[in-house]
Amino acid sequence: MGSRYVALIRGINVGRAKRVAMADLRALVETLGYRDPRTLLNSGNIVFDAGRGRPGSIGSRLEKEISVRLGVSARVIVLEAADFTRVVEENTLSERADNPSRLLVAFLADPSDRARLRPLLRQDWTPDALAVGTRAAYLWCPNGILQGRLPEAVGRALGDATTSRNWTTVTRLQALL
Repeated sequence: MGSRYVALIRGINVGRAKRVAMADLRALVETLGYRDPRTLLNSGNIVFDAGRGRPGSIGSRLEKEISVRLGVSARVIVLEAADFTRVVEENTLSERADNPSRLLVAFLADPSDRARLRPLLRQDWTPDALAVGTRAAYLWCPNGILQGRLPEAVGRALGDATTSRNWTTVTRLQALL
């Protein structure tokens, strides 16, 4: 029996050069031997069953094959279902956030990347707010994600070690798992 995983793919379906049909992504995942792939939205979110592989290895394999077979360079962060559920449960900003489209979850490629966020936790981001869990940072941006300084600061701190989704997408992925 395998485990359920979610792959969060950063860099596809942005601009014309990186368009990937979700049907092609599902087909790719199946050809790699993973089962029951289900995509969410047209933005590189895919849930699937796999053997007992390590998420990092699965992510590296997906990155390589997306590049080779689909011709798109993309960063892939893979979490096991239990780790994804922990991300949902650790969100201390969910009660405060009254608009799920303005609550951003920045998934960490590696839990040790949290250390890069420590300096940001010491700053006042009002009206925005930042919280950090085991595998994600939570950014509440009540005036909008594009208007706040916080998403840019987190992006600079984490660089390529993150990909973000809004809370609506996160809860939809949780339902797929």
